[in-house]
Amino acid sequence: MPIAAPPAAARLDARPLYRQVEEILLGRIAGGEWPPGHALPSEPELAAELGVSQGTVRKAMTALEQRHVIERRQGRGTTVAQHNSETARYHFFRLRDLTGRSVVSRILVVSCGHGQAEPWEAAALGIGEGAPVHHLRRIRLLDGSPRIFERCTLSAALVPGFRLPPGELAQELYVHLQQVHQVTIRRAEEELSASAADAETAEALGKPAGTPLLMVQRIAYDVADRPVEVRLSMIDTERHRYAVHLD
Repeated sequence: MPIAAPPAAARLDARPLYRQVEEILLGRIAGGEWPPGHALPSEPELAAELGVSQGTVRKAMTALEQRHVIERRQGRGTTVAQHNSETARYHFFRLRDLTGRSVVSRILVVSCGHGQAEPWEAAALGIGEGAPVHHLRRIRLLDGSPRIFERCTLSAALVPGFRLPPGELAQELYVHLQQVHQVTIRRAEEELSASAADAETAEALGKPAGTPLLMVQRIAYDVADRPVEVRLSMIDTERHRYAVHLD
């Protein structure tokens, strides 16, 4: 479906024209008009609709591709990016074994319910204290043993109706969010620190309370750069390491 050309006043600002086109295309994706897997119009079609050059559209599309919002493949055209469990793990799961190899986890949902945002959750998600949120507790099993306990908080405004039953989760959370709720996680920010296992974490991981663990706090953002999830991951690093590649 071709997009309607925006009014001239909407395009005449100080930003480069390709950035304005990028924002227009991103708005269609974030708004759900172009869902994951949707084929985008061709560059000439978009250029004609928006009243810009094909080169400007190409530059905007390149920027979206670099942000992992769209995928361009020879012979298949351009589509809105889709998550699968393999790509989600590659982009967002950084644990490695002691030899440096990536590992695959099994995910067990412990509980999933509704609540109100505590101050730290509200600050991370950019919402008011007491705003509705979803609370998810889950365990990651590595080599059959519980190694990570995760407390995930999701903004109910961005993911209405979110719920998961207790038991094994067949796919990564971000795949579920995209396929069921049309929310695509594009990037995440993380902070790492040391922490001692509290009673809930110790029980989940089968460790004594006070066991030293690696704590990773993550804020995950969608394609419109809105914070969707804040997560605390408590990681037993006895047999695994958290690997980050810096370019």
